[in-house]
Amino acid sequence: MKSLLSGIKPTGHIHIGNYLGTVKNWVELQDKYNCHFFLADLHALTIDISSEELKQQSFDLAVDLLSLGIDPKKSIFFKQSDVVGHAELAWIFNCLTPVSELERMTQFKDESAKQPENVNAGLLTYPALQAADILLYLADNVPVGQDQIQHLELTRVVARKFNKRYQEFFPEVKPVLSPTPKVMALNNPIKKMSKSMGPASYVAIRDDRKTVVKKIKKAVTNEQGIKNLLELYSYFGDEKKHKEMLKDHKAGKLMNVKLKEELTTSIINFLEPVQKKIKDYEKNPAKVQKILDDGAKKAQKIATKNMAEIRKIVGIR
Repeated sequence: MKSLLSGIKPTGHIHIGNYLGTVKNWVELQDKYNCHFFLADLHALTIDISSEELKQQSFDLAVDLLSLGIDPKKSIFFKQSDVVGHAELAWIFNCLTPVSELERMTQFKDESAKQPENVNAGLLTYPALQAADILLYLADNVPVGQDQIQHLELTRVVARKFNKRYQEFFPEVKPVLSPTPKVMALNNPIKKMSKSMGPASYVAIRDDRKTVVKKIKKAVTNEQGIKNLLELYSYFGDEKKHKEMLKDHKAGKLMNVKLKEELTTSIINFLEPVQKKIKDYEKNPAKVQKILDDGAKKAQKIATKNMAEIRKIVGIR
């Protein structure tokens, strides 16, 4: 079975757009690959976040992912900073990567625009750390959406540069292109659902019933908004009802109130068992920590072996 790796930055609670676009896919891939999933807390240092916030958000994200179906019996699940090797390999890759290539990355431009008062070096070299995250484990595959191909391509370029300068060592990482729905904001359906758009734009997986009802009720219902709500219902609702709604919409007979009521019910039905698991994990933080510690030990074993080889190849050991 081939290996697969992916990570997510702990910068707030997961919303249904994150779930549909990333986490749902991860859960399904656990049965097809040897999966490594991690909390990218080193990447979170590039944004304005306090130490207390980072610690809490890392814990919350671990709880959210476990509650949504990440299974430590099927996957190696760990926190990035708990494994020695990520930052060291990133430095080696920094020394191989031209600044011009990093400056071309759309991620650097986008993130710099979001925080003009804190355009730090970490934002520029972010892709080198991403490459290190992947190649440290000699991962064969990375799950990506079409809009993330550029990030993975830089990892492939870095691997080729290393192999050419030193010796063949890193694999040619292949993307696992999965259907990643672009879920649009409830309050502005021409833009992607995002925490940066404010709480009214998304349903968080920790939102209570009253909050979900309020957010769906206030969702925009222009043509694009209706399409977005129908799309959401296709993932959380009844397939037969969804087909009927599409038919009614085409005929101009779809009642927006009915659509919102059905969507609200389907999302709440999905969230209730997830939120029960969240509460159970939160009552037992030691259990969550043990899962992360166990995952880090497994990841460290792989990282230590590979870094020993990399150091020899580079000449620093």
